[in-house]
Amino acid sequence: MSRVELKMPKMGESISEATILNWLKNVGDTVEEDETILEVATDKVDSEVPSPCNGTITELLFQPNEVVEVGQVIAIISAESGAISNVDKSEKSQNLSSDEEKRDQVSFPLGDLPAGEAGMSAKSGQRGQFKSELSSVNDVFLSPLVISIAQKENLTIEEVQSIAGTGDGGRIRKSDVMQYLKNRKYPLPSRPQAIAPKPSYNAPPISYIEGKDRIVEMDRMRTMIADHMVYSKHTSPHVTSYIEVDVTHMVNWRNKVKHEFLEKHGEKLTFTPIFVEAVAKAIQEYPMINVSVDGKKIIVHKDINVGMATALPSGNLIVPVVRNADEKNLLGLAKNVNQLANSARNNALRPDEIGGSTFTISNVGTFGSLMGTPIINQPEVAILALGIIKKRPEVITTNKDDEIAIRSMMYLSLSFDHRVVDGFLGGSFLRKVGDELEAFDINREI
Repeated sequence: MSRVELKMPKMGESISEATILNWLKNVGDTVEEDETILEVATDKVDSEVPSPCNGTITELLFQPNEVVEVGQVIAIISAESGAISNVDKSEKSQNLSSDEEKRDQVSFPLGDLPAGEAGMSAKSGQRGQFKSELSSVNDVFLSPLVISIAQKENLTIEEVQSIAGTGDGGRIRKSDVMQYLKNRKYPLPSRPQAIAPKPSYNAPPISYIEGKDRIVEMDRMRTMIADHMVYSKHTSPHVTSYIEVDVTHMVNWRNKVKHEFLEKHGEKLTFTPIFVEAVAKAIQEYPMINVSVDGKKIIVHKDINVGMATALPSGNLIVPVVRNADEKNLLGLAKNVNQLANSARNNALRPDEIGGSTFTISNVGTFGSLMGTPIINQPEVAILALGIIKKRPEVITTNKDDEIAIRSMMYLSLSFDHRVVDGFLGGSFLRKVGDELEAFDINREI
């Protein structure tokens, strides 16, 4: 037996450290060459680390959630005879290619990660001081590279905090900082931060019965979702408006053409592309709903990128994005929606498919809900929930006066950020979406 050191691999030119997510093997387990031993995360990607040889694991030197520098030994393997010759080759293979760096196996684009989840080496004193100051302002993920650039360019805490992160979980990447520097007109002065008083309210104790109740640890994605939801509620004053719409024409048309649509185009026709189309048209008429807030500035997005809140097989949520929805016809939207939904179900979404949304829809009717009050997907300012479609008797006006008829009815609800969206804008936009659905052309060609 030969002693082989498994080192933290380099996962990109700018990556200097990674966080251990999960050990898939324990001490005493046998492993084969290229078999996955652990999962690690950086500010760009989550990756698997394979074994460099056949052998037995004798030591695990770090625990989950610990941050480890690239090149540092993380485990010891007793290699089988003849396996040692393959180690050098395997170590080279651990330096992941740029294509692998782009693949994000478990990612969620929403929200800022807690400051303590990853970020810096404990040896970086000056860098740690900068991160500590930033953490006292807001929980923002910072990689060592981003901190280094911020210090070099003399960015203030407020400036770093204002940069919109495009990385996994809203993390600030090098490209985000460079784009900010490119458009930077003046530095924002640092302001003294008021120290929030310690809350006097203590959370009530949770009753736990040993042997009867059980404790389930949140996985990493669920933790990120929880952080993002709390962040959104703390950031945006939520207001929710509701309308009821008659979607009888839309439902009848879809039921009439769905089989022909599948035969002609090879794509299933669900209600989702119709909803996305209606939202895109409404945004074109009310562009101030397609914005983000940056301090005292409102960023009006030209592109209309509609996110679809989607349930993963694990039960967690993810938001794949239909980009430039206003530029696609119904067939194009159906293809895009089906591809994103299939990729989500198979955990095969790419990073570029789950970031950059400017408005989000959530079809709560899929789960049988009549209506919902969704939480805004930061940094957007509004989110639309679509309730279940139900048939019921309704009073309608016809050429013969008022009549009672069976209609397909649905509730729409819009949660919006009252900092920049007032009741008139929110209500008008919501009514426009409803009008688009109600006025659906029953004779529309496919």
